[in-house]
Amino acid sequence: MLIIVSLLLTLGLVILYSTSIYNGRVRFGDPAYYFKKQLFASILGIGCMLIVSRLDYHRISDFATWLYLISLGLSLAVLFVGKEYNGSKRWLALGPLSFQPAEFAKIAVILLLASQISRSKSKKKGLRFILWVVLLVLPIVGLVGTNNLSTAIIILGIAVMLVFMANSNYLQFVGIGACGMAFMGVFLAMESYRLERLKIWQNPELYEKGFQTIQGLYAIGSGGLFGIGLGKSLQKLGFVPEAQNDMIFSIICEELGFVGASAVILVFGILLWRILIVALHAQDLLGMLICAGVFGHLSLQIILNLAVVTNSIPNTGITLPFISYGGTSILFLMMEIGLVLSVSAKEKRYLM
Repeated sequence: MLIIVSLLLTLGLVILYSTSIYNGRVRFGDPAYYFKKQLFASILGIGCMLIVSRLDYHRISDFATWLYLISLGLSLAVLFVGKEYNGSKRWLALGPLSFQPAEFAKIAVILLLASQISRSKSKKKGLRFILWVVLLVLPIVGLVGTNNLSTAIIILGIAVMLVFMANSNYLQFVGIGACGMAFMGVFLAMESYRLERLKIWQNPELYEKGFQTIQGLYAIGSGGLFGIGLGKSLQKLGFVPEAQNDMIFSIICEELGFVGASAVILVFGILLWRILIVALHAQDLLGMLICAGVFGHLSLQIILNLAVVTNSIPNTGITLPFISYGGTSILFLMMEIGLVLSVSAKEKRYLM
């Protein structure tokens, strides 16, 4: 697993540098501006991963409630003193540094639910159990969802996956899914810009805000089978806004083509498979649920990002794990990998 993560980080840094050269030069006069910040975050993330991997995940889970309460406090602080960027208030500034509390909330929810479910003495099935889990995560989903709907959906998805893993009665999830769809419909209707995104998704060429989607599709189409070459993208030269962020996969398709993009997806698939292997061989339910939570987070975020880039779903601003620019994301993703390694440490043969 360490080899796969290292490969993803290296691949991400190379692709990020290629994608962000233009924006770095235009905005900051430094072609390597984004690369250097991502490199620093990656090194810091590796250090955090190694520290977490050497800790007993049972001990870490003892602090799950406190970590969740801290995430609630930080998410609440964003509403009042958050830093706005590109029209979204998602960051907290600590001097020259800034981070997204929503990224911390993901790992906090994984630990909280894994801890609470594994310690539950009642039967882990039935609507009462599911409602109990929903009530646990509803506060953070509500706080994060006020300014970051996509992350709120991921957090809710993590909760559903963990309940699904611990519950043998799968039929009731059909009803829960229907209720969830109804809730999403009401939530979307509460803000006009959310409904506007649906219209842009259906007909991006009719709206000015559909420019990013159209240019991203142009980038995907122009890549062909083998791409036009690493560093030779034309769409990243201002045509795809913020190409180094959530639309970076379109530049991968343009520069590396279908073959290169498929290789990136394959690496993600291998990582997810290794996490599942660790989950299946975990020594207890807590370890299995922690791995399942990390698997749910990564798989949801990868699938949603690829769906957005290909215009299969409305634009939600979800980044591609390990590859898109974002120091906070890299840091907490590496901590999640550290948790998986902590679980796998009990089964030495699966550590690597």
